[in-house]
Amino acid sequence: MTLLALNNIEIVYDQVFLAVRGVSIEVPEKGLVAVLGANGAGKSTVLKSISGLLKPERGAVTRGEISFDGRSILSVDPPDRVRLGIVHVLEGRRVFGHLTPKENLIAAATMHRERGHVTALIDRMFETFPRLAQRAKAEAGYLSGGEQQMLAIARALMTEPRLLMLDEPSLGLAPFLVDEIFDIVRNVNARDGVAVLLVEQNATAALEIAHYGYLIENGRILMSGEAAVLSANPDVADAYLGGHQKVDYHAVKHYRRRKRWLA
Repeated sequence: MTLLALNNIEIVYDQVFLAVRGVSIEVPEKGLVAVLGANGAGKSTVLKSISGLLKPERGAVTRGEISFDGRSILSVDPPDRVRLGIVHVLEGRRVFGHLTPKENLIAAATMHRERGHVTALIDRMFETFPRLAQRAKAEAGYLSGGEQQMLAIARALMTEPRLLMLDEPSLGLAPFLVDEIFDIVRNVNARDGVAVLLVEQNATAALEIAHYGYLIENGRILMSGEAAVLSANPDVADAYLGGHQKVDYHAVKHYRRRKRWLA
């Protein structure tokens, strides 16, 4: 059964810049789907269209449809999308640096009314992320990059989502931490049945845990298929699995130009 469906969506910034065109993606119930591509390809923009975070950046879905559990969500406000079960972990390990890990988790539990349930969720997060339990009394701003990424994911899981969206969770982390975080994501998907939509430049790590993958470039889907099939595809291997990604500098240039406009 399809949980999330993007059907031929088009995304425009400032009513001028066409960032995403004709993108269709499906995430099945309890599935783990990876969206791969170079910097500036449109991956993060796709996630923001699902979570409803395009408007603050003067972006909008101008064509196509986004549905969640059979219901169109284009007119649904971001907080209500979270209540539906959609949660988005943004790129950059955004945590409350002056709060402890436990206080960060409590801050994400406002939608739960029963204190006992919140306590049980916190205990489960510390069990899932043992490093956070070890640093429970430290301010989040003093955690390592990997620990902050774990905290960001744990905070998202406090909402008990049906769909967890992760934007570049491996960015800037040591390989052993990437492996640890991806193992946790895979376990959460398998154990709790939480569907995952994973955006990554690290194609090797993403395809090791994903069931299905999409390759996006210049705002368009170039290729899609089972993760094992994509891993074996020589074109994908040469461009994304050989240690040196093929970066579309034309796309990056326009992305930077758009960021200057937004500033």
